[in-house]
Amino acid sequence: MTTISSVSAISMSGMQAAETRLQASAHNIANSATEGFHRQEVVQAAEAGGGVQTQVARAPSPGDAPIADALDQIAARQDFLANLSVFKTGNQMLGRLLDAKA
Repeated sequence: MTTISSVSAISMSGMQAAETRLQASAHNIANSATEGFHRQEVVQAAEAGGGVQTQVARAPSPGDAPIADALDQIAARQDFLANLSVFKTGNQMLGRLLDAKA
């Protein structure tokens, strides 16, 4: 059973994952002109109780991928906003529940 608190925790992990992806892609863009630079890649895995776990890994070979990094920034922004919407909705539901009990 999913509770309002677990919905908040799941959406928070999604926002943190999106932030990690944004930071990695910004790092990649900022360092793309550095000779021998290895991009950062974010690996995401589902957590057993819900949510997502992220890990930043170094790409095996040097080189840049500006299009992939720009697209990842757009996707990470959308993911963050979607999870923020879920978080806000969960808090609103909790507030209404507490108001109804009062």
